Amino acid sequence: QVQLVESGGGLVQAGGSLRLSCAASGRTFSSYAMGWFRQAPGKEREFVAAINRSGASTYYGDSVKGRFTISRDNAKNTVTLQMNSLKPEDTAIYYCAADLSYGTVVTGRPTGYWGQGTQVTVSS
Repeated sequence: QVQLVESGGGLVQAGGSLRLSCAASGRTFSSYAMGWFRQAPGKEREFVAAINRSGASTYYGDSVKGRFTISRDNAKNTVTLQMNSLKPEDTAIYYCAADLSYGTVVTGRPTGYWGQGTQVTVSS
């Protein structure tokens, strides 16, 4: 079993940056592909970024490509989302997710574990 805890959210002005972290419990973190998703009020959950088990492969949603970077540290059981050039439309609750299948995360349908989310608010 994996427990995920996100941190790093907050309020930032448009054009600014935030760094989200997701800490995972358990000794099998490196067995899981990881992903970041977000959900804004009144909107469906949106795929943001995914990273495979080793960290060698990453994939991004079109709306964040070139601005966000996902990375992981398997020694520290953490996955990070560096968010630059933030826009008001990036405002949402951000969740990290873990799944044994990278393909499942990339297609936006992880069925493994989810964190509780962290709020990101970007003011104009």
